[in-house]
Amino acid sequence: MTSILSSSEQAESLISELTIISAALMVLWLYLPGFLANTFAMMWGKWLPKTGYGPWPIDGGRNWKDGNRILGDGKTWNGLIGGSITSGIMMVLIVLQMGEPTALSETKATIFIHPLTGYEGSWWDTGSQISSAFILGTILGFSCLLGDSAGSFVKRRRGLKREGDVSSKAPLLDTLPFAIMVFAFGILFLGDALISDTNLLLPMLIIVIITPILHRTFNVIGYKIGWKDVPY
Repeated sequence: MTSILSSSEQAESLISELTIISAALMVLWLYLPGFLANTFAMMWGKWLPKTGYGPWPIDGGRNWKDGNRILGDGKTWNGLIGGSITSGIMMVLIVLQMGEPTALSETKATIFIHPLTGYEGSWWDTGSQISSAFILGTILGFSCLLGDSAGSFVKRRRGLKREGDVSSKAPLLDTLPFAIMVFAFGILFLGDALISDTNLLLPMLIIVIITPILHRTFNVIGYKIGWKDVPY
């Protein structure tokens, strides 16, 4: 008699076929739209005001009890909303390119795994791959930017302020909060899909550790193409 494996056991079996580095790269691929949300937010924060709309600071210009701004001018509603939505659009484009997801039990171990693997029955499963992908990507983008705002809040409590259009340099506070938050949202709120499986915790930890390097790389690229004023 053939035993029926639970979704978690199927995910564990799938991940066990990969090396730890490959599993970490798979996690980065699954969460890529979320990890790029900061870059998307920079685009919206920088370009939308040039059209005459915004910027609209999230803290409304208000100060915390220490006399410093709560978040500062660098955290705007146009960046938060625009960045989250753009992450949703990116996830849709990925899903459109990859086609139909296979059942978790039939999925082959690969870095470039379908982001919707095992999503059927999750609360964000709308019955349509397109809208489900958009919801997934938007959630990942929002969680990233929420973590980034939390990091900004802590930076300001430590006296690390934005100077004009140039943000202060704090490598760990600029990277770890958003990486931890995006994975926390994934594990806690995305149901039984592969992307939220607890068997991914170790690969997630590896990504968190190397995120400062990844973040620096993305920022240097953004600086080179004119999206950022500083390469950090």
